Amino acid sequence: MTPHTLVAPPSAAPSSSPQGGAPGSRDAVALRRAYDQVRAQTELLCDPLVTEDFVVSSMPDVSPTKWHLAHTSWFFETFVLTPHLRQYQPLNAKYAFLFNSYYVQAGERHCRAQRGLVTRPTVQEVFAYRAWVDDAMRFLMDTLASDPAHEVWSLVEIGLHHEQQHQELLVADIKHVFFTNPMRPAYLTSALAPAGVAEQGWQRIEEGVHEIGHDGNGFHFDNEAPRHRTYVAAADLAHRLVTNAEYAEFIADGGYHSAPLWLSAGFATVNDLQWTAPLYWERVADSWHEFTMAGLHPLDPNAPVTHLSHYEADAYARWAGARLPTEPEWEVASRLHPVAGRFVDSGILHPSANAGSGPQQFFGDVWQWTQSAYLPYPGYKPAGGALGEYNGKFMSDQWILRGASCATPASHARHTYRNFFPSDARWQFTGIRLARNV
Repeated sequence: MTPHTLVAPPSAAPSSSPQGGAPGSRDAVALRRAYDQVRAQTELLCDPLVTEDFVVSSMPDVSPTKWHLAHTSWFFETFVLTPHLRQYQPLNAKYAFLFNSYYVQAGERHCRAQRGLVTRPTVQEVFAYRAWVDDAMRFLMDTLASDPAHEVWSLVEIGLHHEQQHQELLVADIKHVFFTNPMRPAYLTSALAPAGVAEQGWQRIEEGVHEIGHDGNGFHFDNEAPRHRTYVAAADLAHRLVTNAEYAEFIADGGYHSAPLWLSAGFATVNDLQWTAPLYWERVADSWHEFTMAGLHPLDPNAPVTHLSHYEADAYARWAGARLPTEPEWEVASRLHPVAGRFVDSGILHPSANAGSGPQQFFGDVWQWTQSAYLPYPGYKPAGGALGEYNGKFMSDQWILRGASCATPASHARHTYRNFFPSDARWQFTGIRLARNV
């Protein structure tokens, strides 16, 4: 299976939503086409699955595939159709409770940890729900095609980027579901590529005042703005990501048992949860294997290490005599490189590496932990209404990750994107780029 090539939705005009784009004209026809492509891509990611795969939640952070399919439809139904299509009637009024995620102002919602217990609606009924919403959305977009300044178009654009986020979650979630199955099934047998041997080097960031954040030209989420100036000390960022072989050395050196390497809460978590290696690593016949989207395979020593928590990334960096980059350091360094890499579009759903030297892998393969807490930029103001809950209310006890991963749609990545997860999260495709002081 090779996913469809995704088309980046065009920029949205200013609106009262928490995300926005540059002022100017909007290509309504292109956005209507992007809607069809993004919605089709979500369903295409489900092609390797059978009905039983759609309904499982293997831990509270993992939502069933069926829920992702329904929630992304609920988003368009709630924020686009209900307010803007007078004749719209929900297919089932109870879906609003089942498929709301965390939007308190949008109404009551089902408990996240119990999503895997909901056997009805069936998978077939959820696909019918998607078709119901799609039909109504296409009617609305066709009706407003001659009015590119209408608020609906900015809401559609937000909904498409929201759905792309859930495409990535869908991939990571089904991987964890398959991992908890003793049969260790494969999602795709072709989801691997051998990693090349990449030399390590360092990219210098010069001391000075730099501007970071989105400049408002094109789509962005609210937490990427406003653009602002910040002081950055001279530093070096590694040319490439930390590899499996390098992380295995950390394990062999007793890294998981050496308290001085760890933040206090991290070492407590390691002991409480009995972590001894990254998520999905297993010892088989005295050698490391890794569970991938293609099943269990011998560990590729040259591939980037992935599925690490912030605690593990921070401890490894300290063991290596380095540190994690700050968010401004990463953004300043990344601007020298194009937004290119291995994304979900490639069909290779596991991080790999290119042979050679020089900076690489700023985008794709794995999200990269930083040492920066997830906080608002100076001057940030969340929008009002339920959509204002999209990012702002999570600015506590989370850490910033930058770049993108092998599960990210290519059209969803950009230099200013701010991903965030709590310290112990490691079911996502997360890894390490080292930094050091000059």
